[in-house]
Amino acid sequence: MGASSESDHLLPAERLDRIRQILLTQGSVRVAALSRELDVSEVTIRSDLARLEQEGFARRTHGGAVLARGTRFERPFAEQEARFREEKQRIGAAAAALVEDGDTIILDVGTTTTEIARHLPPVSNLVVVTSALNIALELERHPGVTVVVTGGTLRPMQHSLVNPLATILLAQINADKLFLGCNGVSADKGITNSNLQEAEVKRAMIAAAKRVIVVADSSKIGAVAAAHVAPISVVHQLITDDHADEVELDRLRQKGIEVSTV
Repeated sequence: MGASSESDHLLPAERLDRIRQILLTQGSVRVAALSRELDVSEVTIRSDLARLEQEGFARRTHGGAVLARGTRFERPFAEQEARFREEKQRIGAAAAALVEDGDTIILDVGTTTTEIARHLPPVSNLVVVTSALNIALELERHPGVTVVVTGGTLRPMQHSLVNPLATILLAQINADKLFLGCNGVSADKGITNSNLQEAEVKRAMIAAAKRVIVVADSSKIGAVAAAHVAPISVVHQLITDDHADEVELDRLRQKGIEVSTV
Protein backbone atom coordinates (compact mmCIF):
# COMPACT_ATOMS: atom_id res chain seq x y z
CA MET A 1 0.00 0.00 0.00
CA GLY A 2 1.13 3.57 -0.61
CA ALA A 3 1.81 6.36 1.82
CA SER A 4 -0.99 7.85 3.88
CA SER A 5 -3.14 10.27 1.88
CA GLU A 6 -6.53 11.95 1.81
CA SER A 7 -7.96 8.81 0.21
CA ASP A 8 -7.27 6.83 3.41
CA HIS A 9 -10.29 8.56 4.88
CA LEU A 10 -12.72 7.92 2.02
CA LEU A 11 -15.84 6.07 3.02
CA PRO A 12 -16.87 3.20 0.69
CA ALA A 13 -19.61 5.37 -0.85
CA GLU A 14 -17.12 8.21 -1.40
CA ARG A 15 -14.64 5.81 -3.00
CA LEU A 16 -17.33 4.54 -5.39
CA ASP A 17 -18.20 8.13 -6.24
CA ARG A 18 -14.52 8.87 -6.99
CA ILE A 19 -14.32 5.84 -9.30
CA ARG A 20 -17.49 6.93 -11.10
CA GLN A 21 -16.08 10.40 -11.65
CA ILE A 22 -12.84 8.94 -13.05
CA LEU A 23 -14.85 6.69 -15.38
CA LEU A 24 -16.97 9.60 -16.54
CA THR A 25 -13.84 11.66 -17.25
CA GLN A 26 -11.53 9.00 -18.72
CA GLY A 27 -13.93 6.33 -19.98
CA SER A 28 -11.87 3.50 -18.49
CA VAL A 29 -9.94 2.56 -15.35
CA ARG A 30 -7.25 0.05 -14.40
CA VAL A 31 -7.40 -1.92 -11.14
CA ALA A 32 -3.73 -1.40 -10.32
CA ALA A 33 -3.89 2.35 -10.94
CA LEU A 34 -7.02 2.78 -8.82
CA SER A 35 -5.46 0.72 -6.04
CA ARG A 36 -2.48 3.08 -5.94
CA GLU A 37 -4.52 6.27 -6.27
CA LEU A 38 -7.13 5.37 -3.65
CA ASP A 39 -4.66 3.50 -1.41
CA VAL A 40 -6.77 0.37 -1.06
CA SER A 41 -6.15 -3.22 -2.10
CA GLU A 42 -6.77 -4.49 -5.62
CA VAL A 43 -9.31 -6.91 -4.11
CA THR A 44 -11.28 -3.92 -2.81
CA ILE A 45 -11.13 -2.19 -6.20
CA ARG A 46 -12.34 -5.34 -7.98
CA SER A 47 -15.25 -5.51 -5.54
CA ASP A 48 -16.07 -1.85 -6.24
CA LEU A 49 -15.98 -2.43 -9.99
CA ALA A 50 -18.22 -5.49 -9.62
CA ARG A 51 -20.76 -3.32 -7.82
CA LEU A 52 -20.60 -0.63 -10.52
CA GLU A 53 -21.12 -3.33 -13.15
CA GLN A 54 -24.15 -4.61 -11.23
CA GLU A 55 -25.56 -1.06 -11.23
CA GLY A 56 -25.08 -0.89 -15.00
CA PHE A 57 -22.59 1.97 -14.66
CA ALA A 58 -19.48 0.10 -15.85
CA ARG A 59 -18.44 -3.01 -17.76
CA ARG A 60 -15.51 -4.96 -16.36
CA THR A 61 -12.58 -5.80 -18.63
CA HIS A 62 -9.35 -7.73 -18.09
CA GLY A 63 -7.48 -5.69 -15.48
CA GLY A 64 -10.01 -2.88 -15.21
CA ALA A 65 -13.36 -1.55 -16.41
CA VAL A 66 -14.90 0.78 -18.99
CA LEU A 67 -17.86 3.12 -18.74
CA ALA A 68 -21.07 1.38 -19.81
CA ARG A 69 -22.45 2.65 -23.12
CA GLY A 70 -25.08 5.36 -22.69
CA THR A 71 -24.37 5.73 -18.98
CA ARG A 72 -25.77 8.68 -17.10
CA PHE A 73 -24.60 9.19 -13.53
CA GLU A 74 -27.25 8.21 -10.97
CA ARG A 75 -26.27 7.41 -7.39
CA PRO A 76 -27.90 4.48 -5.59
CA PHE A 77 -30.43 5.42 -2.90
CA ALA A 78 -28.10 4.73 0.04
CA GLU A 79 -25.43 7.05 -1.38
CA GLN A 80 -27.96 9.78 -2.19
CA GLU A 81 -29.28 9.56 1.37
CA ALA A 82 -25.85 10.43 2.79
CA ARG A 83 -25.59 13.62 0.71
CA PHE A 84 -27.06 16.79 2.28
CA ARG A 85 -28.54 14.62 5.05
CA GLU A 86 -29.23 17.44 7.53
CA GLU A 87 -30.70 19.69 4.84
CA LYS A 88 -33.01 16.93 3.66
CA GLN A 89 -34.15 16.31 7.23
CA ARG A 90 -35.06 19.99 7.66
CA ILE A 91 -36.88 20.05 4.32
CA GLY A 92 -38.72 16.86 5.21
CA ALA A 93 -39.86 18.24 8.55
CA ALA A 94 -41.09 21.50 6.99
CA ALA A 95 -43.01 19.63 4.29
CA ALA A 96 -44.53 17.16 6.76
CA ALA A 97 -45.91 20.09 8.77
CA LEU A 98 -48.12 20.94 5.77
CA VAL A 99 -49.99 17.63 6.01
CA GLU A 100 -53.44 17.85 7.58
CA ASP A 101 -55.99 15.40 8.96
CA GLY A 102 -58.10 13.89 6.20
CA ASP A 103 -55.60 14.68 3.42
CA THR A 104 -54.88 12.42 0.50
CA ILE A 105 -51.25 13.03 -0.44
CA ILE A 106 -48.81 11.60 -2.97
CA LEU A 107 -45.23 11.02 -1.82
CA ASP A 108 -42.80 10.72 -4.71
CA VAL A 109 -39.70 8.53 -4.56
CA GLY A 110 -36.44 9.89 -3.20
CA THR A 111 -34.37 10.59 -0.12
CA THR A 112 -36.01 13.94 0.66
CA THR A 113 -39.55 12.61 0.35
CA THR A 114 -38.50 9.74 2.61
CA GLU A 115 -37.72 12.36 5.26
CA ILE A 116 -41.29 13.64 4.91
CA ALA A 117 -42.56 10.16 5.77
CA ARG A 118 -40.24 10.02 8.78
CA HIS A 119 -41.40 13.41 10.06
CA LEU A 120 -45.16 13.06 9.61
CA PRO A 121 -46.97 14.37 12.72
CA PRO A 122 -49.76 12.41 14.41
CA VAL A 123 -52.65 12.61 11.95
CA SER A 124 -55.95 10.85 11.38
CA ASN A 125 -57.59 9.65 8.18
CA LEU A 126 -54.50 10.37 6.09
CA VAL A 127 -54.11 8.51 2.79
CA VAL A 128 -50.59 8.34 1.36
CA VAL A 129 -50.12 7.20 -2.24
CA THR A 130 -46.53 6.37 -3.15
CA SER A 131 -44.43 4.65 -5.80
CA ALA A 132 -41.59 4.12 -3.30
CA LEU A 133 -41.39 0.78 -1.51
CA ASN A 134 -39.14 2.17 1.23
CA ILE A 135 -41.66 4.94 2.00
CA ALA A 136 -44.47 2.38 2.20
CA LEU A 137 -42.43 0.46 4.77
CA GLU A 138 -41.62 3.65 6.71
CA LEU A 139 -45.35 4.35 7.04
CA GLU A 140 -46.43 0.78 7.76
CA ARG A 141 -46.44 1.39 11.53
CA HIS A 142 -47.68 4.99 11.43
CA PRO A 143 -51.09 5.25 13.15
CA GLY A 144 -53.79 7.06 11.24
CA VAL A 145 -52.21 6.49 7.83
CA THR A 146 -53.54 4.35 5.00
CA VAL A 147 -50.78 3.52 2.52
CA VAL A 148 -51.55 2.91 -1.16
CA VAL A 149 -48.70 1.64 -3.37
CA THR A 150 -48.96 2.38 -7.07
CA GLY A 151 -47.64 -0.92 -8.33
CA GLY A 152 -45.39 -1.22 -11.34
CA THR A 153 -41.91 -2.50 -12.15
CA LEU A 154 -39.20 -2.23 -9.48
CA ARG A 155 -36.03 -0.17 -9.94
CA PRO A 156 -33.96 -1.81 -7.17
CA MET A 157 -31.32 0.92 -6.81
CA GLN A 158 -33.97 3.54 -6.01
CA HIS A 159 -36.72 1.35 -4.40
CA SER A 160 -39.06 2.93 -6.95
CA LEU A 161 -41.88 1.52 -9.08
CA VAL A 162 -42.07 2.59 -12.73
CA ASN A 163 -43.91 1.67 -15.92
CA PRO A 164 -45.20 -0.66 -17.13
CA LEU A 165 -48.22 -0.51 -14.80
CA ALA A 166 -46.97 2.26 -12.45
CA THR A 167 -49.28 5.03 -13.70
CA ILE A 168 -52.59 3.17 -13.98
CA LEU A 169 -53.63 3.72 -10.36
CA LEU A 170 -52.51 7.36 -10.39
CA ALA A 171 -55.07 8.10 -13.11
CA GLN A 172 -57.78 7.20 -10.57
CA ILE A 173 -56.47 9.45 -7.76
CA ASN A 174 -57.51 12.99 -6.81
CA ALA A 175 -54.90 14.03 -4.25
CA ASP A 176 -54.85 17.18 -2.16
CA LYS A 177 -51.07 17.54 -2.25
CA LEU A 178 -48.14 16.06 -4.13
CA PHE A 179 -44.68 16.19 -2.58
CA LEU A 180 -42.45 15.89 -5.62
CA GLY A 181 -38.76 15.07 -5.71
CA CYS A 182 -36.46 15.76 -8.66
CA ASN A 183 -32.86 16.24 -9.79
CA GLY A 184 -33.28 19.75 -11.15
CA VAL A 185 -35.40 22.86 -10.54
CA SER A 186 -34.89 25.65 -13.07
CA ALA A 187 -36.91 28.77 -13.81
CA ASP A 188 -36.15 28.20 -17.52
CA LYS A 189 -36.12 24.41 -17.91
CA GLY A 190 -38.66 23.52 -15.22
CA ILE A 191 -38.60 20.27 -13.27
CA THR A 192 -36.15 17.65 -14.55
CA ASN A 193 -35.02 14.20 -13.47
CA SER A 194 -32.08 11.94 -14.23
CA ASN A 195 -34.22 8.90 -15.11
CA LEU A 196 -36.72 8.81 -17.96
CA GLN A 197 -38.90 6.09 -16.42
CA GLU A 198 -39.32 7.97 -13.15
CA ALA A 199 -40.04 11.21 -15.03
CA GLU A 200 -43.05 9.52 -16.62
CA VAL A 201 -44.45 8.55 -13.21
CA LYS A 202 -43.84 12.06 -11.86
CA ARG A 203 -45.93 13.53 -14.66
CA ALA A 204 -48.82 11.22 -13.74
CA MET A 205 -48.46 12.31 -10.10
CA ILE A 206 -48.66 15.97 -11.08
CA ALA A 207 -51.84 15.32 -13.06
CA ALA A 208 -53.38 13.60 -10.02
CA ALA A 209 -52.81 16.42 -7.47
CA LYS A 210 -54.44 19.75 -6.71
CA ARG A 211 -51.27 21.26 -5.22
CA VAL A 212 -47.70 20.46 -6.27
CA ILE A 213 -44.98 20.99 -3.65
CA VAL A 214 -41.41 20.38 -4.81
CA VAL A 215 -38.91 19.32 -2.15
CA ALA A 216 -35.30 19.70 -3.26
CA ASP A 217 -32.00 20.41 -1.53
CA SER A 218 -29.92 23.36 -2.68
CA SER A 219 -27.78 21.28 -5.07
CA LYS A 220 -30.88 20.81 -7.27
CA ILE A 221 -31.75 24.52 -7.54
CA GLY A 222 -30.76 25.83 -10.97
CA ALA A 223 -29.70 22.34 -12.09
CA VAL A 224 -31.06 20.70 -15.25
CA ALA A 225 -31.18 16.89 -15.56
CA ALA A 226 -31.66 14.74 -18.67
CA ALA A 227 -35.41 14.02 -18.51
CA HIS A 228 -37.99 16.81 -18.64
CA VAL A 229 -40.80 16.30 -16.12
CA ALA A 230 -42.90 19.47 -16.31
CA PRO A 231 -42.70 23.24 -16.81
CA ILE A 232 -42.12 25.31 -13.70
CA SER A 233 -45.67 26.67 -14.01
CA VAL A 234 -47.12 23.45 -12.54
CA VAL A 235 -45.35 24.05 -9.21
CA HIS A 236 -47.19 25.85 -6.41
CA GLN A 237 -44.49 25.70 -3.72
CA LEU A 238 -40.78 24.89 -3.40
CA ILE A 239 -39.18 23.88 -0.11
CA THR A 240 -35.37 23.92 -0.13
CA ASP A 241 -32.50 24.62 2.26
CA ASP A 242 -30.92 27.97 3.05
CA HIS A 243 -27.83 27.35 0.90
CA ALA A 244 -29.78 27.59 -2.36
CA ASP A 245 -28.71 30.15 -4.94
CA GLU A 246 -30.65 33.35 -4.15
CA VAL A 247 -30.62 34.61 -7.73
CA GLU A 248 -32.29 31.41 -8.95
CA LEU A 249 -34.76 31.49 -6.05
CA ASP A 250 -35.73 35.05 -6.97
CA ARG A 251 -36.31 33.94 -10.57
CA LEU A 252 -38.58 31.17 -9.30
CA ARG A 253 -40.50 33.63 -7.13
CA GLN A 254 -41.01 35.82 -10.18
CA LYS A 255 -42.69 32.81 -11.81
CA GLY A 256 -45.31 32.89 -9.03
CA ILE A 257 -43.89 30.05 -6.93
CA GLU A 258 -44.04 30.20 -3.15
CA VAL A 259 -40.44 29.54 -2.04
CA SER A 260 -39.63 28.36 1.49
CA THR A 261 -36.06 27.95 2.77
CA VAL A 262 -35.21 26.03 5.93
